[in-house]
Amino acid sequence: MNDSGQEQIYLHTMLTQQRQAFEQEPFPSLAVRRDRLDRIGRLLKNHRNELCEVVSRDFGHRSSHETTMLEIVPMMGSLRHTRSHLRSWMRPERRGRSIEFLQMSNWVQHQPLGVVGIMAPWNYPLLLALGPLIDILAAGNRAMIKPSELVPETSALLAKLVAEYFKPEEVTVIEGGVEVAAAFSALPFDHLLFTGSTNVGKKVMAAAAANLTPLTLELGGKSPTIIAPDYPVASATQDIVFGKLMNAGQTCIAPDYVLVKKDKLDSFVEAFFEQVQRFYPSATGSAHFTSLVGARAHERLLKGLNECRERGIDIRTVDIPLPKSGLGLQPTLLINPPADCLLMEEEIFGPVLPVIPYNTLDDAIAFVRSRPRPLALYIFTHESETQQKVLEKTISGNVTVNGTLLHIAQNDLPFGGVGPSGLGAYHGYEGFKRFSHARGIAKVRLFNPARLATPPYGRFTALLARFMGR
Repeated sequence: MNDSGQEQIYLHTMLTQQRQAFEQEPFPSLAVRRDRLDRIGRLLKNHRNELCEVVSRDFGHRSSHETTMLEIVPMMGSLRHTRSHLRSWMRPERRGRSIEFLQMSNWVQHQPLGVVGIMAPWNYPLLLALGPLIDILAAGNRAMIKPSELVPETSALLAKLVAEYFKPEEVTVIEGGVEVAAAFSALPFDHLLFTGSTNVGKKVMAAAAANLTPLTLELGGKSPTIIAPDYPVASATQDIVFGKLMNAGQTCIAPDYVLVKKDKLDSFVEAFFEQVQRFYPSATGSAHFTSLVGARAHERLLKGLNECRERGIDIRTVDIPLPKSGLGLQPTLLINPPADCLLMEEEIFGPVLPVIPYNTLDDAIAFVRSRPRPLALYIFTHESETQQKVLEKTISGNVTVNGTLLHIAQNDLPFGGVGPSGLGAYHGYEGFKRFSHARGIAKVRLFNPARLATPPYGRFTALLARFMGR
């Protein structure tokens, strides 16, 4: 038997083992669920330095501060939030009844699904592998995690640590390349969560369809940023540079392009240069700027920039010190690039930012509406009417007003895309519900009203039907 056949047998064996364990404990108690959450917390706390080091090696270079603030800290906040609310989330939800069913008692019980698969990407290898696990375990499930093969050291460490803190029938990590990922996506999970590109997401969806596996897809897209005419450009730029250059732009919700009033374009460019140099000064900047993961991603960005040069597009590059290890790229602005160039057609996923000047706010909104629905939208305005106008006339996954990235760190907000940027939302209570089955339960108390409508039908039945169908 070849390696592929052995891998498939192993995957099915692990799934069967977890499913059998779930059948023995189909509704874990609050104490069991909290214990599992606490183990995630101990894993992160006890091995934080080790995790930061392997992530940096896989990236070529990434500051431990960035890994801590962007991945570990949000998960610790999510753990606290989930643990403190889990008791109330697990309680049955009372539901109403109509007048003809007053003898009924109705409620919803959130029941664990079983075994959930997690397919995590490389750009946030800790957050997007263990973050969903918080919601999945809180809902009472088991989980199998497939990390990205592009961060092999991180994947290996995750596999080692998860095995130390969890039994394999609770949580297990599956390492391997593209073939293993394809086989993983074809397993008959009770739910499958995939985070990654839209193109790969289509393949995952096709594989899951064979088993009718329910899916949550967290994809991406070109997330727009609108600086309204009333908002100070320099203030907006500070937050835009933060959101764009964290993780060197390798963030699915990073600002992908900026729409700024035409008469404020020069001010934005000037403020961008100043802010980048303030964040990454010549003396220490290389220690804080992240490398790009993989030669393929680096080459794609260079190809896009070369196309822009050949087409005469105005390119402005900020000269900052790059990390000595790994693949680097200077922060770069593209001034008013055409809609049909590579970097305006595809999600950028790097430190390159197109800037599109507009005449009126309606023009900016029309530009956003003309493109596929993005995973995130950013609006900078102090005017409530402008805010409401943009919110009502655009469709996106989530929104941050007067900031960037912040919506993903709010534990009581759902997170998810729409259309080509994703399917389904999770995080917090929405995550608990996403990985649960909302089972509706109706109970007859004193008298079953259906007995009033049994054969043989007569005049009373007709009167009852007329009343109920009023």
